[in-house]
Amino acid sequence: MKRHIIVLCMLLSATIMSAQPSWLKKSAKSVFTLKTFKADGTLLGSSNGFFTSDQGDAVSSYTPFKGASHAVVIDASGKEYAVEYMLGANETYDISKFHVSLRKSAALPVATATAHEGETLWLLPYHETKQAISGVIRKRETVNTRYSYYTLRIKKDEGMVGCPLLNEAGQVVGLLQPSSVPQDTLSYAVSALMADSLHMTGLSINDPALRAVHLRKALPDTRDEALLTLYLASSGRDTSAFATLVDDFIKKYPQAVDGYVYRASLAVDGGHFNDADRDLRLAVEKGDQKAEAHYNYSRIVYQTVLFLQDKAPATWSLEKALDEVREAQRSAAEPTYRHHEAAVLYAMKRYADAADIYGELSATNLRSAELFYEASRCREMLRDTAAQIALLDSAVATFSKPYLKAAAPYLLERARVNHDVGNYRAAIADYNEYETLMKSQLKARFYYLRFQAELGGRQYQLALNDINQAISMEPEYDLYHAEKASLLLRVGYFEEAVEEGRTCIKLAPDHSDGYLFLGVALCQLGQKEEGIRNLRKAGELGDGQAEGLIEKYAK
Repeated sequence: MKRHIIVLCMLLSATIMSAQPSWLKKSAKSVFTLKTFKADGTLLGSSNGFFTSDQGDAVSSYTPFKGASHAVVIDASGKEYAVEYMLGANETYDISKFHVSLRKSAALPVATATAHEGETLWLLPYHETKQAISGVIRKRETVNTRYSYYTLRIKKDEGMVGCPLLNEAGQVVGLLQPSSVPQDTLSYAVSALMADSLHMTGLSINDPALRAVHLRKALPDTRDEALLTLYLASSGRDTSAFATLVDDFIKKYPQAVDGYVYRASLAVDGGHFNDADRDLRLAVEKGDQKAEAHYNYSRIVYQTVLFLQDKAPATWSLEKALDEVREAQRSAAEPTYRHHEAAVLYAMKRYADAADIYGELSATNLRSAELFYEASRCREMLRDTAAQIALLDSAVATFSKPYLKAAAPYLLERARVNHDVGNYRAAIADYNEYETLMKSQLKARFYYLRFQAELGGRQYQLALNDINQAISMEPEYDLYHAEKASLLLRVGYFEEAVEEGRTCIKLAPDHSDGYLFLGVALCQLGQKEEGIRNLRKAGELGDGQAEGLIEKYAK
């Protein structure tokens, strides 16, 4: 009887062992434990995962990575390896992809075909080579249009989250997910293909799931997408992380000029000009866009000399910037390079040469209000007011009525120039257009400027309205009260001028204007004694007109 029992047990054991898939022992080497840590080194979370390539790419749960600054995997043999950088993450389905720092990894093949209801899958736990647990798919749902989410009845525990589920061919179908319901008898798995398909794009740097992970992030696998990543990262506050990203970009795309230019800009910001110059020369030597390399060399030298004159190295000068941008144009005749040459020439005070280039560029795709404005500045420096106004006319003419706010700066500039040369009515017209566009943003200074133009154009009522508006916005500024008093005297409103003169004195007793205007107004009203007393006070405070006015009214 005992013999029969022993034989039966042997047969049962043989049946169980034979039921195990042939790939079990080899596949178990691909499964690992993941551990993540906070910045202070304390354990944050753990899960399981597996390698999907022989170069160290792996997938696991996302949750342990949230807030992590460091992570390691422990393979089937107990060896520990650092997680080097993230390759993707999806918080909704709790999956992540990352790269582990090791020479060669034992990878599991990921199934590209969908598993179906009724199909048997094997759950492969970490560090288990003797037995895989099997279960049958009870339900399959489609997620993200092309991937699957599986419901199974399979024996498992919480320590198996992230472990792979394989089909009969030894291909990974899914990753085991945690159950949201305590003591749930069912198990759930998300498509392994979905996890393995995670990848970085140019916009991934703004992905909230990845931003919550403080490990390095891989660059996208295409240069254009990687450049987009650099561009987005350049506006961030973490300079150290951006510097690392730039270094990674240069390693991955050594022929791209942009990496060297970004690194040179960082060096300039840090005051390391020799390092910046080295990178700009590397861009010229190694870059596959020579013209861009020379242009950016010129641009950075120009900006440094212009804004950091006392810090710029001796080898950097406007002449150097001019040489580099002209070298760029020998490789490619781009209007942008020519435009930059004009800016350099202007900085060198070669205004006529710069003006010629701006005129030439007006026939290119760079034709714009800003271009005409820049040309007008050259003419201003050359004291050619007629040409300056004509160019500002051209700047405004690039817009059509009714004007949009984009036209406002050019209207204001044309108003200023016409005002300065005495074309008051033209100036007032532009001030009026500017007011219409910028009404909600105007300050007292604007109304004071227009008041002066209206005064010059003898439009006294309009001038009075504007100086009143300026006073209402800055009632404590004595200059505006003095200007109003002066205007009131001019139009013969002597009583009001007395009031404004007294206000001036109250606001600024050490200034002569209030005493002067009050004195004149009182004299005009026949109150000469008090008027002359105020005029004398104005003279004591340094007003050169006071003495002559005293002589006039003392007669």
